[in-house]
Amino acid sequence: MNYPAQEWQREKQQGAKMITPKEQSVVDHYTNGELLKAVEGAVGLLGKNETTISAKELAPVDEFHVGGRIATDNLLKQLDFSEKNHVLDVGCGLGGVSRHVAEKCGSQVTGIDMTQEYIEVGNVLSRWLALQSKVSLCHGNALATPFGNETFSGALMVHVGMNIGDKAGLFREVYRLLQPRALFAIYDVMLVGEGKLDYPVPWVTDKNSDNLATPQRYRDCLADAGFHVVSENNRRSFALELFARMREKTKTREKPSPLGLHTIFGKNTGVKVSNLMKGVERGVIAPVEIVAQK
Repeated sequence: MNYPAQEWQREKQQGAKMITPKEQSVVDHYTNGELLKAVEGAVGLLGKNETTISAKELAPVDEFHVGGRIATDNLLKQLDFSEKNHVLDVGCGLGGVSRHVAEKCGSQVTGIDMTQEYIEVGNVLSRWLALQSKVSLCHGNALATPFGNETFSGALMVHVGMNIGDKAGLFREVYRLLQPRALFAIYDVMLVGEGKLDYPVPWVTDKNSDNLATPQRYRDCLADAGFHVVSENNRRSFALELFARMREKTKTREKPSPLGLHTIFGKNTGVKVSNLMKGVERGVIAPVEIVAQK
């Protein structure tokens, strides 16, 4: 079943969980105010428009997790999504992962995110790519969705857990939504060592808003919800290789794409990315994949 935004909003009004001050700070962190205008301007600088831009060209802005589309593909290789699946994208952002799953696997995808601007812009991007019939992005709280039990046959969560403190509640909700034996794939930045993390980082402005957790915490919360962890993979080496390539491009003064993190976060993008890189290099944090099964 596909969930048009207007239908989802009607269901949401019947009893969604209220947003907390800490959750609002996350929304404020991600809200740009003129994101669509920024994306349109960057697309124009590429010499493209809404009818000629491709999903691959949009990936630097709509798949802005560590490793981008390569990381998404690494995750999808561990799953068996196909045209038979209805997949839930938890914390979908602009919907880049949702659209990639729809294109690559043929799956129907429903995404949910608390940042309304991301949902609005993401649905525009889906229309640009003629994927609006395969991808529905909905504004709301992943801790209290309106969807029925066992609605989805698979789920993903990409760089989202750092913004959600109640991981136990989140995983219980995802468990409720998934059909028996369905896979739930997570790719988050996690705490993997001792040390200090400098702020801001791409997902939060300050430490008070941060909800980083260890892989063990994820495993414990998944198990408590009823999941069985199938695999876990620390992708620190992958991230370090990526950062090395990024620095090499800077040294050679290779001009960056008009589309990227800077399109979303603006002037302090460099500081946020630098702090992320330092945290990974110091061994404090790392991107980690966890695949669990209901």
